[in-house]
Amino acid sequence: MKRVSIVSAVVVGLAGGAVILFAGPLNPPAGAVSSTYKTLTEVEPRIAINAANTPGDADSLFKITQPGSYYLTGSVTGVSGKRGIEVASSNVTIDLNGFALIGVASSLDGIGASVSVTGVTILNGVIRSWGDGGIDFYSPMARDVRIQGITASTNTGDGISLERQSLVKDCVASGNGANGFDVYAECVIENCVASSNIGDGFFVGALSVVSRCEAHSNGGNGIRSNNNGYSSIFDCVSSENIGSGIYVHRGTLVARNNCAFNTAAGIFVSNSDNRIEANTCISNGRGIDVDLAGNIIVRNTSTGSFFANWDVVAGNVILVVNATTAGAVSGDSGGTAPGSTDPNANFSY
Repeated sequence: MKRVSIVSAVVVGLAGGAVILFAGPLNPPAGAVSSTYKTLTEVEPRIAINAANTPGDADSLFKITQPGSYYLTGSVTGVSGKRGIEVASSNVTIDLNGFALIGVASSLDGIGASVSVTGVTILNGVIRSWGDGGIDFYSPMARDVRIQGITASTNTGDGISLERQSLVKDCVASGNGANGFDVYAECVIENCVASSNIGDGFFVGALSVVSRCEAHSNGGNGIRSNNNGYSSIFDCVSSENIGSGIYVHRGTLVARNNCAFNTAAGIFVSNSDNRIEANTCISNGRGIDVDLAGNIIVRNTSTGSFFANWDVVAGNVILVVNATTAGAVSGDSGGTAPGSTDPNANFSY
């Protein structure tokens, strides 16, 4: 029998016209018919955090002991004397999936490590009201941790604390009982907000970077580089903090920040080898306050300070000019030079 590969038909319409319809091959492909469905593991390869998959122990509500990708399926309320989630394995990703970990009185950390781990990522959710820190990977030592899209608020300890070589991005720490963000060394914090924390907004260790962050109304300093120093702080806004807007110790670059209405200083420098450049200080207790020699202070502006726009000890590289104001400018020309042609001059106005 001859195989039929194409079927054609002629349909005659009411108006006498004709339409030719073509169909494809009628013969099925060779071989056995197989299923095309996907397993549940293929549809959702991650592991749900629950009592069955991640059972807790004496000091944790849930405990992750194997590498893998984990996620919340709903908000979780903590238990007194326990962490929310304990991480006891490296190479773990935890997606809060937009849900909240909510602590109770006398609870421990929202998320914390019980052993030294590396390669942990925590994403997308709220961690609030825990009896210790929100996220604590400071001790035991954890490295290569990434925290992104987390709001850590009203925790008794720090909002987010990390040890070494870690990244915090797009996070908020507010109303915590210690520091908003506390990182030991070699960390990067970017696009984060710290507000109304009892301690410093950002407390950062040696060889760290803080960029494009905002610190507001904290009980300590807005941004502080600890005594190990050698960090970079740039393109940040720090305002209305009880301490200084930015406090640095040694060997730190502080550039292009805006510090306003801080009770102590806009920028306070306690040691040497710092570069303070192109910052704006407005209406602080002191504008730029430098207590030790051996720093370079260039291209900054300070105005409206309660005590003094500049309070800099001898032995620093600095030129301050009281800027000359101009009359009204209208049209295509006018104005008055601020008073110095030196490109490294600092200005009061």
